[in-house]
Amino acid sequence: MNDVLRRAMYDANLTDLDVSAKLAVDPKTVRRWMRGQMPHCRTREALTRLLGVDEEVIWPELRSIGSDDGRPTEIAGIYSRRTAISSQNWLWFFESAKSEVGILAYSALFLAEDARIMRLPSEKSGIVRIRIALGAPDSANVVERGVEEEIGEAMGAKIRNALALLGPLVSREGVELRLHDTVLYNSMFRSDDQLLVNQHSYGIPAAQSPVYHYRHMDDSEMFDSYVASFEAVWARGQVPSAAD
Repeated sequence: MNDVLRRAMYDANLTDLDVSAKLAVDPKTVRRWMRGQMPHCRTREALTRLLGVDEEVIWPELRSIGSDDGRPTEIAGIYSRRTAISSQNWLWFFESAKSEVGILAYSALFLAEDARIMRLPSEKSGIVRIRIALGAPDSANVVERGVEEEIGEAMGAKIRNALALLGPLVSREGVELRLHDTVLYNSMFRSDDQLLVNQHSYGIPAAQSPVYHYRHMDDSEMFDSYVASFEAVWARGQVPSAAD
């Protein structure tokens, strides 16, 4: 089943009959799409316009075939700032995961405060491995990042708020949480073979910094490098104590 397509149709308040009427296709065809079949290119474009969502979100297996500007094919998209990604697209991004979700950030409070995203671990419990690495609230690098963003101790407070919101999820099967004390040059958000990398710049909040969308391919270099960095931070992270 293509659960992301089903959710997109639900969010757009459209049934299979509605979609078939608007796109002039047989209702059985729409139901085949919902069961996992991919529409032809022209129909796919019409469907994504109707639903208001990027086709790579619904069908992450789509591969970019390159562009005239020489951009590496593993770059699926670029956002000028993190806030340009809607909460709905974040939901679709994580919802598409079948085996692996990874989050590496200082606080990721914007995700922890989204009730719909916080329901996903319970829906995917035991099916998808979910790893979340946040900054240790009192570590020197978290304190320094707070100074950089001119929010001071609020950075540590944001992390503690995120930990409080994530607390009920940690006991679920497949959900792991660690605290790190590393310098983050970027935050990372992984959903299987898709990766969103939020750049960090001195003095600029992560929410206002660019995000690069990578998709794993046979000859991926950047995707693999970022994943290796995630694993390095994860390996040195610590499971939070009751006092954290």
